[in-house]
Amino acid sequence: MTNSGGKSMQNFLVNDKMAKLEINNIPVEDTYCEAFDGLFVRIMITAGDEKRLKRAVYSFTALPSTVFGEAEGGIEKWLSRDETPDGRIGAIAQIWVNYSKNSANVLERELGKRVRQGILVVPTTSVFNAINSETGIDTMNRIGHCGDGYETVEKRFGRNVINIPLMMGEFLIEKELGYAKGIMGGNVWFFCKDTDSALVAGDRAVDAVSKVDGAITSFDICSAGSKVETKYPEIGPTTNHPYCPTLKERIKDSKVPEGVNSIPEIVINGISLDAVKSAMKAAIYSVKGNSGVMKISAGNYDGKLGRYKIYLRELL
Repeated sequence: MTNSGGKSMQNFLVNDKMAKLEINNIPVEDTYCEAFDGLFVRIMITAGDEKRLKRAVYSFTALPSTVFGEAEGGIEKWLSRDETPDGRIGAIAQIWVNYSKNSANVLERELGKRVRQGILVVPTTSVFNAINSETGIDTMNRIGHCGDGYETVEKRFGRNVINIPLMMGEFLIEKELGYAKGIMGGNVWFFCKDTDSALVAGDRAVDAVSKVDGAITSFDICSAGSKVETKYPEIGPTTNHPYCPTLKERIKDSKVPEGVNSIPEIVINGISLDAVKSAMKAAIYSVKGNSGVMKISAGNYDGKLGRYKIYLRELL
């Protein structure tokens, strides 16, 4: 959909394969991000008040650790009282692990750990399933037995839940939480003039992603994009040095353009490839009009990381 002058209705150029890409005069690099398969569980957390709800949700989704064979999580959306089974405020959250032949066992272990230490210990909280899937995790072994044998299976709110007695009442968790295969690692980079404009761009992008059903940002705004190669494999991924603005005068392979002093990354997981693409597109369009953004790009590793290539040109 372009006019006679070649400008699209969204004010970016996509005339042919070699056309320059831009959004409101912000250049968009003609590149792609790499994404890969993951396994996720999607749950609903409810609580008696906002303070307890946020505490539980943030604790459950904190500390992305998939690079260490563990899990990462994110908040999909917040829910009003009329959107939850028990009529209390809530949130949809996701936990992800890398896909492998053993990923279902890893997901069960990580889910149990995060629920036990992040949600169960927060007063008034409950957990419900939030996905229709053919596969599920029985929460009795990893979570239900926190009742030390005093737990019971009951019918509440039309669902089968485990009631775990606590010193502050009870903790309810649905007995089976579904899980499914999804897409991890979608990302967008913003090349910004300074940290302030980078934070504004990042916040807008994260907010835009939160409006896409099925998508999460596992790091919120990520300040430390990594690379596949590293001098210290024993500690996991290390800094993506060609894109560190403070190194551009010290290294020969710097890829930081003149005038760029901050590059935030928005990392996206989604329940489907379409969800990841929609979230990336929403993140890109969210920074229109931000004069502090000098270029939009994405992180890829020459096909070494993931089997899915999501081209920014296709999103536009």
